[in-house]
Amino acid sequence: MRSEIRTVREIITPQLVIEGAGVLLLRAFAPSRANPYDPFLLFDHFAFNDPREGPLRGFPTHPHRGIETVTYMLEGQVRHRDSLGNLGFIGPGDVQWMTSGRGILHEEMPTRSPQGRVLGFQLWVNLPAALKMGPPRYQDVPAAAIPEVAYGGARLRLVAGAVNGVSGPVRAIAAQPVYLDVSLPAGQVFEWATDPEHTLLVYLFEGKGHFGADAQGQAVQVAAPCMLVYDAGERVRITTADGARFMLISGRPFREPIYPYGPFVMTTREEIEQTLRDLRNGTFVQP
Repeated sequence: MRSEIRTVREIITPQLVIEGAGVLLLRAFAPSRANPYDPFLLFDHFAFNDPREGPLRGFPTHPHRGIETVTYMLEGQVRHRDSLGNLGFIGPGDVQWMTSGRGILHEEMPTRSPQGRVLGFQLWVNLPAALKMGPPRYQDVPAAAIPEVAYGGARLRLVAGAVNGVSGPVRAIAAQPVYLDVSLPAGQVFEWATDPEHTLLVYLFEGKGHFGADAQGQAVQVAAPCMLVYDAGERVRITTADGARFMLISGRPFREPIYPYGPFVMTTREEIEQTLRDLRNGTFVQP
């Protein structure tokens, strides 16, 4: 029986927003109580590539609770420091998958590449209610530890998930994610089998292509930058005449209520109120 090809439910044009100490970002979506992209909460595309932007501004010390933040760098680097005593750099091709759990304070400060560029992404992934108050942890993955796999006509950097017997280095995540950086040369076809129940997102950040069809059977042809949200199904099929590069992101939805408030995503308003009390009382970060 032929596998069902997923259709495109929504095309999101990312919008410019300002976060941190005045950082200009392209944001595809942000946390909301409707939680339409469960288990994914936020996706930001950051690029500082114009000298007129002046000195880089970053993200001074700020808290997180109840989520995971995933930083993936392509150019430039981000200096990271946190309340657990960690200090380091996320450089080109590196990934940091941070599970904030019950609470962490951290800062992220970008610096340009020798060519004057910064390019990367940040994804927020929800935690199920049972894990929101667990201990914080990190999976810091250097570029050399991320396998690059030829798959059909595409080249994949495999951060999380598996293909052809090769697994990405990020493991033991509740959402069971797939997180791929896909480079698809001109004239090639990319077809990927998906868990039919998983949420599937594709963020196109270079080039253009045919990313399937909509519910009416009309071809979906898009150009970067944009986020595509897919309906349920077993496969996704993408073609390009001119070349394209995109992030493919999938994960298991938790189907639990959420209550987001700034950098916190909990299950109820009462849990958010407790989070704010913990910040005021100095009990937010535990040894």
